[in-house]
Parts: sequence; C-alpha cells; structure tokens
Amino acid sequence: MKPVQSSAPSVSTAPVLDFEQIREIMVHRFPLLMLDRVTVLEKGARLVALKNITGNEIWFLGHFPKQAIMPGVLMIEAMAQVGGVLVYYSDTVKLGKTPLFTGIDRGKFRRQVTPGDQLIMRLEIMRRRGPVWRVRGQAFVDKALAAEAELQVYLADNPREGQKR
Repeated sequence: MKPVQSSAPSVSTAPVLDFEQIREIMVHRFPLLMLDRVTVLEKGARLVALKNITGNEIWFLGHFPKQAIMPGVLMIEAMAQVGGVLVYYSDTVKLGKTPLFTGIDRGKFRRQVTPGDQLIMRLEIMRRRGPVWRVRGQAFVDKALAAEAELQVYLADNPREGQKR
C-alpha cells in the first residue's frame, strides 16, 4: 500500500468538529465511539481526527491486564469511524444518511498503542461508486505509523430511528 503521507499529520488544537458534533453523525456510543476530535476536514478529499488513549478504556480490563495494549481491531474501527465522518461530509445529500463500515483490505499493524498515546488518524478518499466509498487510512502515534488499511464505507439511505438530520 502506498503511504498516504511520509510522516504523521500535524494536529491543531482547535477542532473542526468536536465530540458532540461527531456524536450527531455516528451511531456509536460509549465505549465504542472512537473519535474525540476532527482537526482537518477537506470535503471530498481527506480528514484528520484523533483519539486520546487513556488507562480508563474498557478494553484494557482484558487486553492485557498487566500490559495495556489497544487491540488492533479497535484501531481499524477508529479509522473506519473517521472514514464514515469523511464520507458523510463529502456526500452532497446528508439528510437521513448513515455511514456504515463494510470492508477492509491491506490492514497492517505497525506499533503498539498504549495508555497516554494520542492516536492521530488520517484518511483520504480513494474512489466512489454510488453509495460505496473507498478510503485509505493511516493511524499514527507521534510520528510512528501504528496501523494502516484500505476501508470501504457504505452511505446508507435509512435514517436512524429518533434521529433528525
């Protein structure tokens, strides 16, 4: 897989989307909402978001109690959620749409992520075919690549019950 960028993206302190704005888009809730802030959003192109990893994360109870390591599958889930937000904001019609993670290719884990780390995720759109989008993502801790994958996101037409957009 070609690198999205050679080094970790810079992250500003001012959010483009804050936690509450992310919650309006995503169906996920604690403990599976994996985004704290969106710092860069270029509609139709790329998005940079972050997740602060704390020792209070529920998965650390079992993965692993004596050496807390973020499960790789949750790094992929976090990138998929970033991809969902990117696709949601890149589509021209958002009313009643829900981004769904539908596929993964070329997933690789490069570094362990532990409490105190800040996972910075950068995703870019590769292509779109109707409601199906392909995105390429990389997750960094500091300047070290922690995970990467190509993900597929489906922008579903069905609105979530009780949600207005």
